[in-house]
Amino acid sequence: MPLSRTILHVDMDAFFASVEQRDDPALRGRPVLVGGQGGRGVVAAASYEARRFGCRSAMPMAEAVRRCPDAVVVSPSFARYEADSTRIMEILETASPLVEPLSIDEAFVDVTGSLRLLGNGPAIAARLKETIKDELGLNASVGIAPCKFVAKIASDLEKPDGLTVFEEEGLAGRLASLPIGRMWGIGPKSEARFQARGVRTFGDLQTWSAESLVASFGAAAARFHDLSHGRDERPVVGDRTAKSVGHEQTFGVDLSDPQEVEAVLLRHVERVAARLRRRNRHAKSIVVKIRDGEFVTNTRSKTLDDPTDRTDILWKTARSLFREWNFRPVRLVGMSAERFEDAVPNLFSTGDEEDARNRRLDATTDAIRGRFGGEAIARTAASFPPDQARARSEGDERRSGD
Repeated sequence: MPLSRTILHVDMDAFFASVEQRDDPALRGRPVLVGGQGGRGVVAAASYEARRFGCRSAMPMAEAVRRCPDAVVVSPSFARYEADSTRIMEILETASPLVEPLSIDEAFVDVTGSLRLLGNGPAIAARLKETIKDELGLNASVGIAPCKFVAKIASDLEKPDGLTVFEEEGLAGRLASLPIGRMWGIGPKSEARFQARGVRTFGDLQTWSAESLVASFGAAAARFHDLSHGRDERPVVGDRTAKSVGHEQTFGVDLSDPQEVEAVLLRHVERVAARLRRRNRHAKSIVVKIRDGEFVTNTRSKTLDDPTDRTDILWKTARSLFREWNFRPVRLVGMSAERFEDAVPNLFSTGDEEDARNRRLDATTDAIRGRFGGEAIARTAASFPPDQARARSEGDERRSGD
């Protein structure tokens, strides 16, 4: 029988909007929509004041403003959000090295090995919430459960500023009343198919066998039987043990300018390189992922002659992979580094001045960002400044660690 685990899912409440309200007192208590203000703009985040009017992320901005005419529309500042996200992840790592970021504003934390030292799950969660609030002035909701799937569900049940615990004992019974739409992997179309067969809740799913689910809904449905009972053995994978690290961003509007896409790709490269250096790891393989406006996904990779954590080498490789692709308007772009080796001192250095110069540049930019935040300094791709690209390309940004 698997050992019992204590998994936290930490999810920042209306993260982008909350950062804007924290930094501009005039926005506090008012409905705030973060996103593009043009005709094709979309909502990247809605404050809880705006959500009362039915506004939500990924909604066309025009529709959100129609629902909430008094809302304040704010252009996103992803570098500010990234700086806060970096500090949040550092705070989570004070509870456990097993921190698996899902995106810029949420992460799993496996605190099983920390219970004897730091207390039980709720105590650890409360301390993390308090630290984030004290240091950054932001609220987090935390779900606590024996597995990742249930922890993620739990974090969403008592937002904002929630702390929800699902114990292992009686877990299936507590899940039974949840609507089938909360099941991982079931979207609106699948939900309609399940409801047509009388499956409306987790409890309904629990009465089906895995075999009958497969027979009625396909091979992928077998997993729903386990999940409906709260069984999910997936491990939490932190940066220290991850097989890859990466960043990707889905845009609310397709980007039709290659330089604009390269500017965002460069920002991903900088983040990945910084994470490699923080972990004293070198990557041997680089992967670039592109999804076009027709939702066709293309993945390209290259193996390096020598493993590296240098930003310039990672960027040159990623840009080359991107430029091999026959450009079409882009919906998503991402970059990841794989096949790690631990960094070791070079005892037989040849005194390569270019290598030394680029490493000094990396060390300097890392130090500046560490002290002054993500907006303090940035490289540029061609002649297109990364901040301009981020301002025009609001969307869902994700950070991966496995």
